[in-house]
Amino acid sequence: MTRNHANIASTPTPRPRSTLPHHRPYGDRMQSYTIGQAARLLGVSPDTARRWADAGRVATHRDEGGRRLIDGRDLAAFSVELAKAGGAEEDTSYTSVRNAFPGIVTAIKLGDVAAQVEIQAGPHRLVSLLTREAVEELGLEVGMEATARVKSTNVHIDRA
Repeated sequence: MTRNHANIASTPTPRPRSTLPHHRPYGDRMQSYTIGQAARLLGVSPDTARRWADAGRVATHRDEGGRRLIDGRDLAAFSVELAKAGGAEEDTSYTSVRNAFPGIVTAIKLGDVAAQVEIQAGPHRLVSLLTREAVEELGLEVGMEATARVKSTNVHIDRA
């Protein structure tokens, strides 16, 4: 951990290359997610996510390799809509020994000093209050993958 602001772990957890979000060319920072990545973030199977995409419930586009991708902002909006409609079709538990909730950033409210970050992790909505500086250091944006870590009464946000 390089710095800790309001219970924020600012060092990303290393992940295998295949699970990292895809970036659009020419420096556009909006992240895109494969169907499998979106399924994991929504707490459903890849087949379910694929059926939703086929039905037009969430917009997709193809990358240069022909893979279907979902823009981070579209996935964030869909995850909130899905949670309001009653959650995932499959019964998935988001508890672990480390109480980690991988999800997608759905809202960020910045103040002069403090910030509020909301993450939708499958059917769970988590909110963390942290410093504005921490949000900026982590480079958090709506549509970005992040992990909320809960310990006692504190929620930590790790950038994925």
